[in-house]
Amino acid sequence: MASLPVKNKYIDLINQTFYFPRHGFEVRNNSLHFHDVDLMELIEKYGSPLKFTYLPKIGSQINKARTLFDQAIERYDYNGKYNYCYCTKSSHFSFVIEEVLKNGCDIETSSAFDLDLLRKLYSDGKLNKNRHIICNGFKTDAYAKNMVEFVDNGFDNLVCVLDNPEEIDLMDKFSTNPIKLGFRIATEEEPGFLVYTSRLGMSYKHVVDLYLDKIKNNPKFSLKMMHFFVNSGIKDTTYYWSELTRLVNVYCDLKEVCVELDTLDIGGGMPIYTSLGVEHDYAYMIDQIVYYIKTICDSRGVEVPHIFTEFGSFTVGESGGVLYSIIGQKQQNDKEFWYMIDSSFITTLPDTWGIGQKFILLAINNWDKEFQRINLGGLTCDSQDFYNSDTNTNQVFLPKLGDEKLYMGFFHTGAYQESLGGYGGIQHCLVPAPKHIIIDKKADGTFDYKVFATEQDAKSMMKVLGY
Repeated sequence: MASLPVKNKYIDLINQTFYFPRHGFEVRNNSLHFHDVDLMELIEKYGSPLKFTYLPKIGSQINKARTLFDQAIERYDYNGKYNYCYCTKSSHFSFVIEEVLKNGCDIETSSAFDLDLLRKLYSDGKLNKNRHIICNGFKTDAYAKNMVEFVDNGFDNLVCVLDNPEEIDLMDKFSTNPIKLGFRIATEEEPGFLVYTSRLGMSYKHVVDLYLDKIKNNPKFSLKMMHFFVNSGIKDTTYYWSELTRLVNVYCDLKEVCVELDTLDIGGGMPIYTSLGVEHDYAYMIDQIVYYIKTICDSRGVEVPHIFTEFGSFTVGESGGVLYSIIGQKQQNDKEFWYMIDSSFITTLPDTWGIGQKFILLAINNWDKEFQRINLGGLTCDSQDFYNSDTNTNQVFLPKLGDEKLYMGFFHTGAYQESLGGYGGIQHCLVPAPKHIIIDKKADGTFDYKVFATEQDAKSMMKVLGY
């Protein structure tokens, strides 16, 4: 009887471990493609390390959420509209926000400087005054003045979401024309979190009195929105559904005294794929959000609100990737084998270092080679500059090194990494920030590549340091 062939190639490992191909990943001729982009071709053209952003993924994510909300609204005969907001803090880059605006999205801001960005986009003809602008975050004088200036210039759909009671007086001080307000309600944190109640927002116990005492009879103000933010994001957990239920009831309490209140802003994003081994049932979660809101409002005899969501990572996260080459290997003991990358995780993927965030990790080439367990090390002298799979399994699997150079990548890294890593500044151990390539798809199906940023050089870093 003939023996079965041993399946010890890297492609065998991936096929046996995950549902593959999926999420735009596909292997052709032992080379990884991402949404049809040949990543080896990209590396051959631009080198490594490099970051890339695949713009069409932003629009597809937006359309996915809109379609699912529209279906749920129709299913439950929900008498309210859905608005998709993008959280600018996830990625402030012009190419991201411009793509978001092309898809007709509204904007959520966190600071005065966000409004400076929007002012520039308006002057360039890329933002119109009909967009909803939801202003969250702690309100400084500069932030308040910027909001007032936007309203005075005709941005009638700007909403100042009050994070604490004192901000009412601040907006009263600077406002010259009527401005729309929202209340941010403090959520109870997930069990096991370091604090019981979020430091953001205000207690639900006080919002009705605040409205009656300081907003109802002030001609400058109209309360249009109630906002809450669940830190863990939208998840199919008992904790999430209990918080949603509690806070929709708070909305109903406010609506009973404030007729003009008509919008519920559900903060906390949808999950993204940071592993090929999980599945997110977006349709079910969105269906249940609409169902819960309608059921509770109907039971309270309250008109259902318009629904706003603020999706940052969901919008931009899956559009990004970082590609590296393996430049060396080290064996420190009998069990720990290291591959060294040509960059630093602290520089390029600070979430992996700071909060232990995991991303999809795959080889770019050599899928027909045998695999082995390894740890990944960065170039810095910091002992924390490494990556492994997770705290339970440790180590990752990549093809064995041979005559052909090995390349690998992290994917769905498009949110937060540049901001946290200090884009354009000084990186840990002066490891340079990599080049960044923007990829768009033309009408004929071919790809358009644009170099957004070249790799940092010594001269630019020395200038920042004062040399």
